[in-house]
Amino acid sequence: MKRLLAAAAITALCATGVTAEVKVGMITTLSGGGAGLGIDVRDGFMLAIAQSGRDDIEVVIEDDQRKPDIAVQLSDKMIQSERVDVMTGIIWSNLAMAVVPAAVNQDVFYLSPNAGPSPLAGKGCHQNYFNVAWQNDNLHEAAGAYANGAGYKSSFILAPNYPAGVDALTGYKRFFEGDLAGEIYTELGQTDYAAEIAQIRASDADSVFFFLPGGMGISFLKQYADSGIDLPVVGPAFSFDQGILQAVGDAALGVVNTSQWNKDIDNPTNAAFVESFQAEYGRLPSLYASQGFDTANLLLAALDKADPSDADAFREALRAADFNSTRGDFSFGPNHHPVQTIYAREVIKEGDVFTNKILGVALENHSDAYAAECKM
Repeated sequence: MKRLLAAAAITALCATGVTAEVKVGMITTLSGGGAGLGIDVRDGFMLAIAQSGRDDIEVVIEDDQRKPDIAVQLSDKMIQSERVDVMTGIIWSNLAMAVVPAAVNQDVFYLSPNAGPSPLAGKGCHQNYFNVAWQNDNLHEAAGAYANGAGYKSSFILAPNYPAGVDALTGYKRFFEGDLAGEIYTELGQTDYAAEIAQIRASDADSVFFFLPGGMGISFLKQYADSGIDLPVVGPAFSFDQGILQAVGDAALGVVNTSQWNKDIDNPTNAAFVESFQAEYGRLPSLYASQGFDTANLLLAALDKADPSDADAFREALRAADFNSTRGDFSFGPNHHPVQTIYAREVIKEGDVFTNKILGVALENHSDAYAAECKM
């Protein structure tokens, strides 16, 4: 309840009392199985807006319910009725593919705090689209690089059958130098993994890589731990992030996962973010919260230089990425996707709290594989 009240209070500060000069439309997932991800993006974003002290920004927030048709309806309303200047918030890649191309082609700027489907990084890139999180393949590529260093030779890999799932397995395979003991696409939203775990047991795998975000990852990890299979598991941060580790519990301890952010990245911006987020919302921030925070600070830095009504100047201000990121150094590649370091993290327990600590660098100053296809 404290979390929701705090977020509502911050929204009210930005959306009432003053005629906004800049209007931001946030469509994100606030209900259902993926709600934790959207709530964290929202809370991180709104924390940065509140800390800026600006009263000329209005943020309109809507729940897409993780449904593409709802997201499209909300986007149409925000662009045509609300007249937003900038859009943000989408978590899921299938929703991003349904919303982003139409939005940017209507001269709206879109700043992605999460979803990074490969078409939008390559041939479908657009001058008004900026991804502040990653290109979908990136953390999975880093997992493949880590698996090589760990000496794994035969991985069993699985992910949900939707755009980010395809990008996940593509990314892992791009960097993993061993063989595949099996490759499975599960249903999006699936919670029973008995059949997949049976296939892992019957395989000759020496390791398991999976991308199953949110509740899907919780279900898989618990069932995998109960199965008695002792093969090491590697994954991206999405299934080992702060928002879900408490639900996974001991089944996640010791698992190595890859992320471009962690609470122990040593820079003043990150330390202040972790402290202020915990003070405001009563919980440790997640990867998603850091991305929401960085997205808002990119926006704020650009607004200090130009107004969205001057599209060319505002676009150049976004490209400059002249803000203090929780990740430290931050820059965009030519397709408006980050060039950044990705870390290997290990799940640990601090007191009663499950969290992650950085083990080392998996990929340094890493860009994505699709930039060469982008013609802007």
